[in-house]
Amino acid sequence: MGREDQIEEREVLESIFPDEITGEEDQDPPTILLQVRYPEDYPEKPPHLDILAPPNATPHEHFNIAEDRDQLLASLDDTIQENLGMAMVFAIVSTLKDNAEQLVQERKDVITKAHEEAALAAEAEENKKFHGTAVTPETFLKWREGFLKEMEEKRQQEEEERLAELKKAKTKEPARMTGRQLWEKGLAGKGDEEEDDMPVEGIEKLKVEAA
Repeated sequence: MGREDQIEEREVLESIFPDEITGEEDQDPPTILLQVRYPEDYPEKPPHLDILAPPNATPHEHFNIAEDRDQLLASLDDTIQENLGMAMVFAIVSTLKDNAEQLVQERKDVITKAHEEAALAAEAEENKKFHGTAVTPETFLKWREGFLKEMEEKRQQEEEERLAELKKAKTKEPARMTGRQLWEKGLAGKGDEEEDDMPVEGIEKLKVEAA
């Protein structure tokens, strides 16, 4: 599609969708001068060609004559060979125009693609915030191992705390002395001695009442 076709299609779309069609205006296509010098045996021999920049030409973002001259001149070889023996300047000019426009468009496409890839990369990076790690057999086994280890450590800690509480409770409770310990401390039989000290009268009275 040539430049004229693109402009025409854009104008038609804008007339149908005046509010929906938006976008930045493209920079004007580059202007180039084709210098043609005819040899004496033209058109049996091709003309001598050169591509020049117009005086005071505005620099173009995607085209530079100093850098693109050789490539564009080489792109005219097939057209020249196809038209040897006949007038060929018009065909050469048309081919040069199309090739220059294609060169500019390819460079625009490269930039557009780079912007799209950068936007997709930024979007993918942003989406990582909303997605967890994908579960695989390897990641599950690793998680399970860590989970079981954490549960075992927690169980051991709780058991240690429980034993510490029991130990603390036993320390506060007075220990019950064995019979030997009571005897050694002179406490064994003390109750009997106290009974022997009771008044005899009281005992006899208890005996009488019991009879």
